[in-house]
Amino acid sequence: MAVVFPLLLVDDDPTIADIFRRAIGNAFPEADLKVVDSFSEAAAYLEGLFGRGPRLVLLDIDLRSELSGIDFLTLLREHPQGRLLPVVILSAGEDQTIKEEAYDRGASAFTVKPFSYQAWKSYAEQLRAYWYGTATTPKLWFEREKNE
Repeated sequence: MAVVFPLLLVDDDPTIADIFRRAIGNAFPEADLKVVDSFSEAAAYLEGLFGRGPRLVLLDIDLRSELSGIDFLTLLREHPQGRLLPVVILSAGEDQTIKEEAYDRGASAFTVKPFSYQAWKSYAEQLRAYWYGTATTPKLWFEREKNE
């Protein structure tokens, strides 16, 4: 039996989320995909975790809101477990300034979003080959703060 690989996608575009969900289902069956569409939803997901969290985060750089993907990356890197979590940035383009800021804030990789279903499927196959098949990632245990 294949090992389940929890994967978090943070992207505000429902079309991309749908295409990626279908592509990952075909190309990376071990992935257990959770999709959130905003900084606040991603932060709430992280805060609400009790137990094993994602093994990889795919993070849209431009969440088209007051708080960006860079802001969520910063939040992750300040979290005791999130600082260890691999984060792949998704961007519509290759703006050098944004790329440098993403790496400066702790991104593990910077990628340009594919533009077709076939390209997303290929992207998912590459994610599987590297993050599931080659790289080793920590099995992070997230706990909520106990304020009792």
